[in-house]
Amino acid sequence: MNGESAPRLRVATYNIHGCVGMDRQRSEARIAEVIADAGVDVVGLQEIDSGRTRSAGVDQTAEIARQLGWHHHFHLAMKQADGPYGDAIISRYPLSLRREIELPGKPPWYCRETRGAACVTATTEIGVVDVVNTHLGLGRQERWFQAQLLTSGEWISSGEAPMILLGDFNSFGWSRSFRLLGRKLRNVRTLLPGAKRLRTFPTKFPLIALDHVFVNAALQPTNVRVHCTRLARVASDHYPLVVELVRAGT
Repeated sequence: MNGESAPRLRVATYNIHGCVGMDRQRSEARIAEVIADAGVDVVGLQEIDSGRTRSAGVDQTAEIARQLGWHHHFHLAMKQADGPYGDAIISRYPLSLRREIELPGKPPWYCRETRGAACVTATTEIGVVDVVNTHLGLGRQERWFQAQLLTSGEWISSGEAPMILLGDFNSFGWSRSFRLLGRKLRNVRTLLPGAKRLRTFPTKFPLIALDHVFVNAALQPTNVRVHCTRLARVASDHYPLVVELVRAGT
C-alpha cells in the first residue's frame, strides 16, 4: 500500500480554557465547532469542567461530545469546591479506558493545581491505538516527576502497538522533562520540516509551543498544523495542534 492511499488517523490536542474564550464568553458549542472544523478523529482536551458552578453545572465533556455525536472520557485532575476539573478525550471511535492517574509533583505556590493523565484505547482506521492525554504542571520540578512517570513502562509502549501521547506540556523543547519524553517517544514536530516553528499559545499572538503530540515507532506523521481559524482565535487561549498519522511502513 502506498503512502497516499494508506488509512489515516487525525488527532489533536486542544487546551480549551474551560470553554471560556478570549471574549470572556463560555461556549461549549463554539469549542465543538472548532473541533469539527479541524477535521480530526480523536482529540485530547485540557482544562475542562464537569458540572462546576462556574460553568453553570454543565458537563462540558459530555456536551461537546453530544454536539459532535462522538464518544468521550473525562479524567479528573482536581476536585474543586464547586465541582470536578480535569481533562478529556473525545473520539469518533468508541473508547476503552486502560488507566488513569493523578500525576506526582508538588505544584508551585502560585498554582495549586494537581494534574492527571489518562490512557484510552480506540479501534481506528489504522488499527487499535493507545492514546494518552495529559496536562503537565507549571513548576519545573513537578514536570520532571510527571515526565518520569509517563515514561515508565506502565504508560509508554515502545513496541509494535501504536501509541500517542498528547497534551499541554507547559514545556519548552530544551527543558529536562521534555527531553526525557523525547528519549522514549518521538515528538512529531521533529519529524516534519517546519513543524518546530508551529506556535499554539496565546491565540491573540502565538509565541509559544506548549501543546505537543508524541508517537512511538509504530506511527509516522504525514502532516502537522495549527488550526488557526478566526473562530479558534476567539474560542480559547490555545489553538488546537492537529497531526495526521499513518502506520509506519505503509
